[in-house]
Amino acid sequence: MTQSTCTQCEGDDLEPGFIEDAGEHSKGYARWILGPLEKGFLGGAKRMGRPRWQIDALRCRRCGHLELFARTPV
Repeated sequence: MTQSTCTQCEGDDLEPGFIEDAGEHSKGYARWILGPLEKGFLGGAKRMGRPRWQIDALRCRRCGHLELFARTPV
C-alpha cells in the first residue's frame, strides 16, 4: 500500500491490517465483490461468477481512521 498520510487528520503514522470475516465458511478475511448487492432466494448475497478482491486496511495511529483498499484479486 502506498498511502502515507491519513485523509482525516493528515497523520503520518499508518499501520497495515485487514478486516476479518469470521462468519460460517469464511476464509478469514473480507472481500470486495464487483456490482450492486443482490439477494438470493435464501436471503444471502449473490456472488457466483463475480470478481472479488481482498480488502486491506490502514489504520491511523493518531485518530483511528481506517482507509480500505481492494487491490488484490482472490
